[in-house]
Amino acid sequence: YGITSGLTLDLTYNTDFAQVEVDQQQINLDRFSLFFPEKRAFFLENAGAFTVTNGRQAGQSRARTELFFSRRIGIGRGGGEIPILGGARVSGKVSDTVSVGLLNMQTEMVRGVAPANNFSVARVRRDLPNRSNIGMLVVNRQATGDLAGTDDHNRTYALDGRWGIGQYGQVSGFVSRTQTPGLDGDDHAYNVVGSYNSEAWRLELGYLEIADNFNPEVGFLTRRGFRNLDVGVSYSFRPKNFWKLQQMRPHGSLGRYWNFERQMETSFLHFDYDWEFNDSSMAKTTMNMTGEGVMTPFEIADGVTVPVGVYEHSEAAFSYNSNRGAPVNFSVRTTIGGFFGGDRVAWGPGINFRRGDSFRASIRWSRNDITLPGGSFITNLTSTSVTYNFSPRLFAQALVQHNDSADLWSANLRFGLLHQANTGLFIVYNDTRGLHDTLPSGAGRSLILKYSRQFDLID
Repeated sequence: YGITSGLTLDLTYNTDFAQVEVDQQQINLDRFSLFFPEKRAFFLENAGAFTVTNGRQAGQSRARTELFFSRRIGIGRGGGEIPILGGARVSGKVSDTVSVGLLNMQTEMVRGVAPANNFSVARVRRDLPNRSNIGMLVVNRQATGDLAGTDDHNRTYALDGRWGIGQYGQVSGFVSRTQTPGLDGDDHAYNVVGSYNSEAWRLELGYLEIADNFNPEVGFLTRRGFRNLDVGVSYSFRPKNFWKLQQMRPHGSLGRYWNFERQMETSFLHFDYDWEFNDSSMAKTTMNMTGEGVMTPFEIADGVTVPVGVYEHSEAAFSYNSNRGAPVNFSVRTTIGGFFGGDRVAWGPGINFRRGDSFRASIRWSRNDITLPGGSFITNLTSTSVTYNFSPRLFAQALVQHNDSADLWSANLRFGLLHQANTGLFIVYNDTRGLHDTLPSGAGRSLILKYSRQFDLID
């Protein structure tokens, strides 16, 4: 319901997301958490109104920090569904310079998995001149119902801002703390990133600190309890009459992570060169010097453990993408180098097909051949996707994935007849099976029929 021209109220009851595209599978070759993006339309709408994250640091992918992460609502830690009873959201602009986001969701109890929970999020941001702004975020999770403990809650508080300096400069960051019963002290986090972005140059310097007890349960942390310093520099230029090149971009970055005992956890020195050609194809050459300080042994594959130690290696990588606007295009990437005291050879070819706006298909294969002192293993992850649009409102999609590391294959078939605002008729078939005699988490088959319709209630 449009409260004003810039402010919208959304209500939901007995919520399901049966029509949502499934996740692309990933293989974890480290001891930190993988990030799977939100895909549910209800949470994607006006998602920027609730976002507080650690900026665009050179090493962001290695330490992603989201103070509010909507996938914590309705999805359990193991990936299983937690039923959503209902909720409400108000989001948008209350004036030319002030935007708000208010969200309240109630989930149901799943016995043996999670109690019922109420999630509340409040976000206010004020825009200032010269690309500047200041904002505030409060996130609260409160257990409810029969399974709720006497003190089962979690809260996150944050202030964030951005300050534009001249035409190209910017400083951004946040300060935050959490409240979790049983965790006292060391519950802070802060981040500051300074950047300079001109047509040719991009410079970044960032610092991120996550204390040991900082615990945003309705957020996302790749890792916990660390200090991180990142530096990045890149330069773009257009050569004249040189190898049919349109643009070249050499760049490098330096990142280092320490725990609060001043022990190095991760370090990397990265050099990269992007080559973009006149036909829109692109090549990338990379050299990395990496370091990993493993404080606790971890199992990287079945029967293969990485012991405590400091591992310093170098690796070289190359990738190429042909013109992605062509009816048929392909890509390939390969990495060769040291890995946790051993060696890794990784490569991943892919091919895309496109016919106008009606047909798209792709095949991707990612393979890792790893030899460590504790053993050797190979991982393969393959995905095939096909989309056919019969008309702008009628489509069929298929995604088939094969993951020998998780010992499963899965298929997701979707048929949609759309009306407006992503409403309409959806028929969804899911099938997940073990590759051998195992029964992986979430295995089984489902056939779902869903119909939704948007209409004007009040003119």
